[in-house]
Parts: sequence; structure tokens; C-alpha cells
Amino acid sequence: MIVFLHGGGVSGWMWNKQIPFFEDDYCLVPDLPGHGRSPGQPPFSIGRTAEHINEIISATADGREIVVLGFSLGAQILVEMMSQRPQLIDYAIVNSALLRPMPAALKLIEPSVRISYPLTRYRWFSKWQASTLYVNREDFEQYYSESLDMNREMLVSVLKENMSYSISQSIKDSSTKLLVTVGEKERGIVKKSAQDLVKLCDRGHGIMFPGVGHGIPLADPARFNRVVDNWLSTGAIPEDARPLSY
Repeated sequence: MIVFLHGGGVSGWMWNKQIPFFEDDYCLVPDLPGHGRSPGQPPFSIGRTAEHINEIISATADGREIVVLGFSLGAQILVEMMSQRPQLIDYAIVNSALLRPMPAALKLIEPSVRISYPLTRYRWFSKWQASTLYVNREDFEQYYSESLDMNREMLVSVLKENMSYSISQSIKDSSTKLLVTVGEKERGIVKKSAQDLVKLCDRGHGIMFPGVGHGIPLADPARFNRVVDNWLSTGAIPEDARPLSY
């Protein structure tokens, strides 16, 4: 059983290049609260969302091995899931998770959203935003449509959760086999977050994808799929993904 948790501002469609690759497995692709087809009212909560997904997994696993992939916001939720239920998940792939709070940035969220939110109605602005996430042409219309539907208060709430989340020390008790990935061109704080997580988890390994920023599952799905599949099958890391330095 493989569960795919998308990032903020997108929804389950971001995994469209992963689902066919892993089609022999039972795949679960939820839309997070306030995203895509999932209704939700602010405030958004990483903790509550993690608890809810853990409950869904427990009810549907039916004896299968549990693999969870999370990107960005979804990766933060995955880390929280591991902290809440240390023995539930067998394998976790945490991609591009911010795990260090950013108190200075928190103060800027509401004024910056007040300025940028009206601009999301313009296609040119959404195209620019989409390009930073490696959203391709075939997925842009869905991305744009969902950005029009995003509630401003929910957006603010999601960003506040994203920038205030930190790792719980209870993750040290997790038995999950963990692969932490980050792009070479990501912000320094995201790279440091990846290092923090690997240091806390005895069964964790960290890798960096060369030449990529925030969004390897969308930027280079073939490489991402190959690395994940190889790690799940053998525990080995391919040569085109570098081990994290500490």
C-alpha cells in the first residue's frame, strides 16, 4: 500500500506520473483539507491532518506493508504521522520538508498574501508560480483552476502551519525505514531540515538530487520514481543521487 501526500497549493494530481509507475501496488492519493476535491475550513492543522490520515491507513491497510511519500507540506504531515504513530508506517519518503520554524517569515504571511492573493486570478501570475513548482503544461489548467478555488483564509492558515512546524522528539521512537530527499537548489533551511531529520532517525538515509530545486517528483518524475523504487526494493541509492553531507 502506497500513500501519496501532495504539497501545498496543489492536490493529488501532482502524483500523476507516479501512480502509473506504481500501479501494481494499492495506491491511496488523498487531497489535503482545503485542496482539490477536499473541502476544509481554516484553521488548517498539520497535527489533525496527520492523525486523520493515520486513521485512514490503519483502517485500509489490511495487512499490507505501508509506504508513504510526502512532498513539502505533505512531507511535514508525514513526519508528524511518524511522530504520532511510530510503529505504523513501514517505509517513508520525505521530500523537501521544512522542519525548522521561520518566526520572522510568519509575521510577513498575512501582508504578503494580501498583496499576492488577488494576483492569483491572473493566468500570467499563476504560470509564474507554477513554474517554480515545475508544474508542466498539461497540469497547468488544473493548477490554475484550483488556485482560483483556494480560500484566502485557508491559504494563510496553511502557510502559517508550514512555517511554524518543527520535528517532535518522539520521532526517535519510530521504526519506519526512512528516505529523506532534497533538491540541490532548495533553500538552505530545507537542506538543514533534511539533515536534522536523518540525525534523529536511526533508520534514516538522506540524499540530494543534483540540479533540482523544490519539486523533484514534478521536475524529473522518471528519476524520482527510479530512486524510490530502487530504495524500496533494495535499500540502495543510485549513483545519480548524492548522499546528504553533514
